[in-house]
Amino acid sequence: MLFSLGLPRTGLARDGQMSICLRRREFIAGLGGVAAWPLAGRAQQPATPVIGFLWGGSSQRMEPIIAAFRKGLSETGYVEGRSVAIEYRFAGDAYGRLPEMAADLVRRRVAVIAAPGTTLAAVAAKAATRTIPIVFSTAADPVEVGLVDSINRPGGNVTGIGYMNTGLAAKRLGLLHELLPGATRFAVLVNPDRLTTASVVAQLQAAASTIGRQVEVLGARTGREIDIAFASFVQNRIGGLLINTDVLFLDRLEQILTLTTRHAVAAIYPARFWAEAGGLMSYGSSFSDQIRQAGIYTGRVLKGEKPADMPILRATKFEFVINLKAAKVLNLEFPRLLRALADEIIE
Repeated sequence: MLFSLGLPRTGLARDGQMSICLRRREFIAGLGGVAAWPLAGRAQQPATPVIGFLWGGSSQRMEPIIAAFRKGLSETGYVEGRSVAIEYRFAGDAYGRLPEMAADLVRRRVAVIAAPGTTLAAVAAKAATRTIPIVFSTAADPVEVGLVDSINRPGGNVTGIGYMNTGLAAKRLGLLHELLPGATRFAVLVNPDRLTTASVVAQLQAAASTIGRQVEVLGARTGREIDIAFASFVQNRIGGLLINTDVLFLDRLEQILTLTTRHAVAAIYPARFWAEAGGLMSYGSSFSDQIRQAGIYTGRVLKGEKPADMPILRATKFEFVINLKAAKVLNLEFPRLLRALADEIIE
């Protein structure tokens, strides 16, 4: 190595040899320090936070929902794959799997658990941890189902968005009655396992009583039970149908829309994507906006805010959408009042 530097083989004084050796050692030591710089730099970089995303339904039709969640995250400066990672868990409408899925996310020590759209997912997450922050969105009253202590100061490790769609059931019945004034019997399709089902049914029956009408409850937990419910609907000659909010029904969207067409059922749905997909009409808070807000809250938690001090957000954007194509198939015509009330009319 020394000779390649142009040093002679002989004639070196002892002091010169020692000087060269010392410089050589310093040079090599310097190279070692330079090589260590990137490793040290990497070791000092903060770890990428991981979000656990817990959903009660299947992974079907999740693209717009996940896109809305990512949009909310991006508004707080987080981008999946760059500044944050997301672990997705889908229960596939088998709500009994949610507790183990929540426990698995806790074992993986995620930074926050996002449980939008399924109240039971948020309940399972809360049962699994009292320390990891949880962000939910739910149609239920979050105080009533035990998720938080109060709306303004949730307390504990849980916060989120309460869109209170259960409070809109009576409004949907009124819109359906306006379209079908001669109908005396209506029905509501619900998932009996949903935490808000009892309050929705009670609300609808009270509302129906005030206008001298009846509401029959049709329960379904599976695709097969949805078929059976529609058969019952036809046999009992029910005038109109309300579809309650549930991820099971979202996963079975095509099945339900096909059955309403096949049996000539006039139905009202809880969110605009039903009307966009071919449903007769929908009324409810903006689902995509709720998920986006959940993404924003998740980002704020990652930045250090405490769920205990983050008040529960209320949905403020509501949409009434009617589909004239679906009405034509059912040989129905929307009265002028409903057209005037609509936020959007699909031609």
